[in-house]
Amino acid sequence: MFTRNWPRHLLCLSLSLPLGSALACGPDFPMRLLDNRGQSLAELPEGNFNVEINRLGHAIAGLKNISATAYSTDAPDYAEQRDKAEQAGLTTEQHALVKQLRSLTDARQVEEQGTNLPAELKLYLAGAVAFAAGDHGLAAEYFQKVLALPADQRPLRSTWAAYSLGRALFAMNSEADAGPDWLNQSRKAFEQARQLSIDGFSDPLELGVASLGEEARVARTSGDWNSAIELYAMQNLHGSAVGYTSLKLLMADLAALPEDQLAALLKGKPVQQLVTASLISRLGWSFGDQPADELKLIKLLQNSTRGSLDNADRLAAMNYQQGDYASAKAFLEHAGDGGLAWWLRAKLALRDGDKNAAAAAYAKAAQAFPQNESWGERRTPDWDYETLQPKCRVEGESAILALQRGDYLQAFDQLYRSKALYWFDAATVAERVLTLDELKQYVDTQVPAPAPLSQQDRDNYVPLSVAAKLRNVLGRRLLREARYDEAPPYFDSVDLQNKAKAYGQLRQEAESAWWPTRRAAALFNAASTAREWGMEILGYEMAPDYATFGGNYSLESSELKVGPLVAEGEVQRQQASAARPDQRFHYRYVATALASRAADNLPHTSQAFAAVLCNAAGWDTSLEEERAFYQRYVKEGPYVDWAVNFGHQCPYPEFQKANKRYVTQVMDPARSALRPYKKPLQYGGVVVITAAVLLLISRRRRKAQ
Repeated sequence: MFTRNWPRHLLCLSLSLPLGSALACGPDFPMRLLDNRGQSLAELPEGNFNVEINRLGHAIAGLKNISATAYSTDAPDYAEQRDKAEQAGLTTEQHALVKQLRSLTDARQVEEQGTNLPAELKLYLAGAVAFAAGDHGLAAEYFQKVLALPADQRPLRSTWAAYSLGRALFAMNSEADAGPDWLNQSRKAFEQARQLSIDGFSDPLELGVASLGEEARVARTSGDWNSAIELYAMQNLHGSAVGYTSLKLLMADLAALPEDQLAALLKGKPVQQLVTASLISRLGWSFGDQPADELKLIKLLQNSTRGSLDNADRLAAMNYQQGDYASAKAFLEHAGDGGLAWWLRAKLALRDGDKNAAAAAYAKAAQAFPQNESWGERRTPDWDYETLQPKCRVEGESAILALQRGDYLQAFDQLYRSKALYWFDAATVAERVLTLDELKQYVDTQVPAPAPLSQQDRDNYVPLSVAAKLRNVLGRRLLREARYDEAPPYFDSVDLQNKAKAYGQLRQEAESAWWPTRRAAALFNAASTAREWGMEILGYEMAPDYATFGGNYSLESSELKVGPLVAEGEVQRQQASAARPDQRFHYRYVATALASRAADNLPHTSQAFAAVLCNAAGWDTSLEEERAFYQRYVKEGPYVDWAVNFGHQCPYPEFQKANKRYVTQVMDPARSALRPYKKPLQYGGVVVITAAVLLLISRRRRKAQ
């Protein structure tokens, strides 16, 4: 059992110490919104860089997205990809010749030996060989010759030639004898490659999309950061991971620039948007001290965006995260009706103490965010994880306000709709805040029983659906609150349904039995069932039992108190639904209490009395209870030879044999009291009996006369 009282790194560090038994770090725990309600409402979680850059640039009409296996000249299997692509449209003989010509190092030899190939293939191969040999000028000439052919004579290599021409011209720019206009010509060649791909010329290597990244590199080299960002963003939108990675690298280059250069670049909208996306995503840092480059970016961005209406919701988010709430509020005046804008308005309304305005803003934010939008996983400062879907997070925060104003069913519904994301919070409200009838009504009308897991799924540890978990929560709560007949159908498996039914029947039998040993047997068997299967049929999903973890872990929890975000009504409800006793594995205490009642109904001289106490002492509640059971046995119970292993090796109670002990238990004290007078009583008994016989004989004689 682990608790989350220590920071995880300290817990793991402790494992290196010489302990008597091996331990292991527990799993990562999901964030609980209700754990620190003020923090949940105040913080704006970091965004997702990939989501943010998807808002930059635009897709190009007609240009196909890349496939799962994207082309890259840096890929280790590039030659293999290229060779496979070169086979398309060629005969076996042509492909063999192409492969042979690829091995040459002289472009002119390619032209001479490739006379049997179509002109586009021969000229393109000559250019490729020249490029590989480092003769970029000659390579460019050959690629231009390919593009100069009539369109119907170059269906296979037009896109290839334009893309390669762009690369050759870019390479020429870095050479000593390069002309001043090579970069512009290179960009035009990449633009031509995209258009040729759109027009339907062969592009098996997806060079149309790759040209976006190549042109962005040219733009960056020429100092055109804005175009470079837009081109990489378009490449990203067409499904290329190169675009995403390049924007991250570009962001790192920007952060390293001197302040004067960066300030000038931030006047451009694409640069401003990229920097904003990076900052609200916390791309360069997570926790701890903020890096100096990040602080520099924030200061310069805040200075450069005063009065700007572009990207207003993202700029508001950046300022909110930095604690500049006045600037955040100013930007929100121009931010429109997006989900992020309304989310921020809700948070600012809470800062101003206007909970009604906050609730209204949360409702609009939940409507504005798409259902399937996800910002991926994040780590909280407490090292919990959160799979952040903004619509669900907004509804979860709104649930905090609903709890505070007493709309408990609405709060539960908002949390439950997040499914697994905020299940811990939904479960807490379900078993501690809602009344049993409120929960049952919700489940009966909103949560039909899902298809049960197959045995194979169970063997493979396939998790239960949230609907099945909620129905289990209801079933366990019904059993805890003695509504035994209603509980079984809500459990997710026939096995648990049977166990719940058996437990309920035993409890009911114990209440109705008039003979003490039958009552004791029912109580003890119910106690044994509670001890053996209590986690599954009686345990709390969250505190104190943590059935959600199978009881293997626990989470740090504190007593709920009335405060700004916690109303007295919720506190009263949670107190009324608390475990009795409010101890970890509370069902074990339920079991020992039932066992104690069973012992109360048994003769103290019986084996059953001793066996009940023996079993209960071994049910791992507390040392105090274990001692109490043993001391009761010593004080009241009979001698049994297995008492030497009391609490560890205990037989099943012999309830039937205990029946005769009711008489002997009453007679034994009288016998003990009269034992010192045994002889006189024996003699006296003979005299009394003799006198009685003589008296009887005398009466019969008188009657006979």
